[in-house]
Amino acid sequence: MKACLDLLTAKRIFHYRQNSGALKTERGGFVRFGAVGVPDIIAVINGKYIGIECKVGKNKQSEGQKEFEVKLKKAGGDYWLIYFIDELLLKLS
Repeated sequence: MKACLDLLTAKRIFHYRQNSGALKTERGGFVRFGAVGVPDIIAVINGKYIGIECKVGKNKQSEGQKEFEVKLKKAGGDYWLIYFIDELLLKLS
C-alpha cells in the first residue's frame, strides 16, 4: 500500500488513505468507522472516482469489498484491485 501511495504522490494524483474497521467499547459494544468494504485508497483521476484496493500474496477481497466494488462501478466510479505496483503503473499509463 505504501508503494501505491508513494506512486500516486509522485504523479501528483489527488488521493487519500481510507481507513475503516471497528473498535470494541468498554461496555462490550462496537463502534464502526468507515463504510464496509471501502477500498484502501481513494483517488480522483481525470475527474473520476477510483477506489484502489491493495492486496498482498494470496489475500482476496472480502464479501464487503466485492459488494462495494459492484456498487461503485454502478455509480460510475472505478475499482482497481492491485497486487503489484506494476499493475498500478499500467493502469495509470
